[in-house]
Amino acid sequence: MVARFAAHRSWAATPDRAARTAPARRAFDERFEAEVDPDGAMTPEARAAAAESARKAYFLDLARRSAEARRRKRDAA
Repeated sequence: MVARFAAHRSWAATPDRAARTAPARRAFDERFEAEVDPDGAMTPEARAAAAESARKAYFLDLARRSAEARRRKRDAA
C-alpha cells in the first residue's frame, strides 16, 4: 500500500507524463529494431517497417495469450 501511495503521489506531481515515460517508450521501440536488424544492415525505413510489424506481432501474441488464459479460467469455473 505504501508503494502504491508513493506511485500515485509521484504521478500527481508529474506535469508532463509523456515526457516522463519517453525514455521507456524509446527503449521499447529500440528493442524491436534490434530484434529485426541486429547487424544494422537495413535501411532506416525498412528497419522501421519491420520493427512495426514485430511490435504488432508482439501485441497480437499478448492478446492471444490473454484470451487463452481467460478461456482456461472460465472453463475451470
